[in-house]
Formats: sequence, C-alpha cells, structure tokens
Amino acid sequence: MSNTQEVFNITGLNGKKTFSGRIAVSGAKNHILPLLASTVLFETPVTFSNVPNITDIDDMSALLTHAGARVVRGNHTIEVHPAHISNGVFDTDLAHKLRASIILTGPILSRLGTVSFPTPGGCIIGKRPIDLFLDGYTQMGAHIEEHNGESFVITTKNGLVGCEIFFRLQSVTVTETLLMAAVLARGTTVLKNVALEPEVTELAYFLKSCGAQIEGIGTMTLTIKGTEGKLLSYTAETPYQVIPDRIEAGSYMVLGALCAENLEITNCNPAHLELPIRILQGCGVPIETTDSTIRIVNNTKENKEFTCGSIRTHEYPGFPTDLQAPCTVFFTQTTGESVVEEMVFEGRLGYTKDLVYMGASIDIAHPHRAVVRGPNKLSGRELYTPDLRAGLAYVIAACVAKDTSRVHNVHFIDRGYEQCEQKLREIGVSIERTTP
Repeated sequence: MSNTQEVFNITGLNGKKTFSGRIAVSGAKNHILPLLASTVLFETPVTFSNVPNITDIDDMSALLTHAGARVVRGNHTIEVHPAHISNGVFDTDLAHKLRASIILTGPILSRLGTVSFPTPGGCIIGKRPIDLFLDGYTQMGAHIEEHNGESFVITTKNGLVGCEIFFRLQSVTVTETLLMAAVLARGTTVLKNVALEPEVTELAYFLKSCGAQIEGIGTMTLTIKGTEGKLLSYTAETPYQVIPDRIEAGSYMVLGALCAENLEITNCNPAHLELPIRILQGCGVPIETTDSTIRIVNNTKENKEFTCGSIRTHEYPGFPTDLQAPCTVFFTQTTGESVVEEMVFEGRLGYTKDLVYMGASIDIAHPHRAVVRGPNKLSGRELYTPDLRAGLAYVIAACVAKDTSRVHNVHFIDRGYEQCEQKLREIGVSIERTTP
C-alpha cells in the first residue's frame, strides 16, 4: 500500500537530453480492472498474466474479496476464484478510493440481482456522473433507490432484461459495465454508440472466448445475447494476458522526446498510439516504431528545435485524455503557440497552474482550452499532485527543469504506474522516493 506522505525528489536536466536505455511497459491498468470485475460472471477460477503491480489492483482485489471471491496474487499474475461471490454490498471506504469500483456494479447486479454501492471515488479531474449507468440499469428493468446522492441500492425482480440502449455519450466505463451486465441477462441487449478503446474491445473478446454471446466487437454497436443467469467458464490452459498500457507507453514517449538522447520503449503496442505518435513526429521528434517498440533516436542534434502543435482530446482513436497533461508539458518546450483542448473532463487543466509556477507560459482560455507558448525554461518547485496523470506530467516537467523538484502525493502515481522510480532510474533519471 502506498504511503500518502511519500515524495519524489527529482533533479532535472535543465533542458538537456541525456537519458538513454530501455524502459518496459507494464500491463494496462484500464484493461485489468474491467477484466477483474468480469470474473464475477464466472463459476470457474480465472487467471490473468502481465498484471501491473499498482495500488488500483490492490483495491479492486479487496472489493472482490469483500464480495466473497478468493484472490491470489503472484508475480505479475492474479487468480480469482469467484464461486462463492454472494455479497452485493460494497465496502464504502474501498469504493471511495477507486473510481473503477463502478464497473463492478454491472456484473454483481447481473449475478446477484442486487447491488448496493456509494458514489465512487478516484482522481478529482472534473464531474464524472453515473447517470448513464443508472439509466442503463433502469432500461434493463432494475429498480433504483438513491440515498441523498451518496449511495444507491439497485434491485431486480427476476434478473436484468435485455433491451436496446443508446449511449448519448461514448464512455469506456459505461460500455464495459453495461456489456458485463448484459452477459447474464434474459434476452438480447443492443448497445449503441459504444466506446472503441482497445481495453473495451479486448474485454469483449475475452468474454466471448469464455462463452458470452457477443457480436459487433470493434464496431459502435454491440449485440449481447444473455445467458439467462448461466455463469461463464474459463477453460484455457494458460492465463489470459493483459494488453500493454498505452498511456504508460505514451507518457514515457513524451519523457523521451524531452529528455532522452536515445530511448527504446519495449513491451508496448504502437498501433494503440497512432495519433500521439504522429503528433510528436509532426513536431519534429525522431520516433521509430516496430510491432512492439517505440524508439526515440539521435534526439540531440545541434540546433534541433521542436515546433508547436495542437491536440484535442477525444474518444479512441482520437487523442487520449490521459495523455493530455504529459503532452502539455511537451508543448512548453516547443517553439511557437500550441493549443490544448480537453473535451472529456472539464476540470482536467487545473494542473497547468503548477507548470506556470515552474516557468511555463500557459493561458487558460476557458475550462476546456489552454494556449501554451514556448519554449520556456522550467525551474524546480514543490509540486502537489492532484491526480494520476497530472502526477506523471509533473515528473516529466521536473526532469526537464533545472534544479530539484519535490513531487508530493506520489500515491496518485502509484495507482497507475508500476515501479515508476525504478524504471526511470534505469534510464538515468535522478529520482528518489522519500517520506517527510
């Protein structure tokens, strides 16, 4: 468990590019969390490999244990024994810590016919209402009781019933949750305007490989023929492998662009990062890719300047909102005026005030738009991480800056980046974890 008082002390390069070597990407946080939730739909044990050692996995495992499952952790593996799941009442403290706790509501409601949970927690990056989840459950025949907007009790008479649901907004977690809810339902469920992120499609393929009847995978319409309560079985002889974390890979790609002479990012899937790669290449970053690596090569040529660019976050295959903060740090070091438009979360540009504190020139036009003028010399500062992705952006900014920065609230970073400081030290980052 991460200590909330821990701090990263990082000595920056003052704009130089000296890091080099290889950095391996771990399994995707946003893939393993719904996979773990999906084990509620099974009667047999399920084992996953390439599991990142991050605190969000600890919290999801604890939620499953509270529900009645037995969870066994190994070396980047996790085995869930779901046969005795019988408790549909969430542990309040755990659910408040983990935004992804909401995805458990679908499979638990579908299996047990009832679920009781508090408003989920997680990073504070703007409003993330749960009305889309509740609307979906209502359309599937569930009854919802709300208690002062702080907790919910959802019940069904004879299980969930298939129907047609059109999502007015594309949402990864809503798509995953309603998909899992539909697997055990009675009748056929049609989900329209679904999210297309790799983590969503891979979850659907996994469930289909285990007996779920799902059509339209990879399109914006999923059709699920429910099993009428019959649980799934995992019959494969080997663990199911979690896909590489595209956000971790993209974050280290930005770090390499700003601070590395030569850097190879391994165990990744560049096809999941096509737009971020093209944007950085368009700004002048020398990036090469293979099927499983991203390489930044010969990045210290004399008089080499990166040109400005623009990003607009959008659902996949658009620019991922989780890479917006690292890319904004990148734009502080490019020549000209860059525009960052955050179209997913209205509170996600709040971290930019700390980049300005470090010396960046950033104007917030309105809650969804920032204008970055560069290049700027950044200086080390005391930084207080507000959320997971901004935390890694602060680490990148600290590496670029002169002098030493202290990045507080490291526990946010531990939620999504496995062994962050160990990986960074191996490529030359001067980083140390301390407790005040």
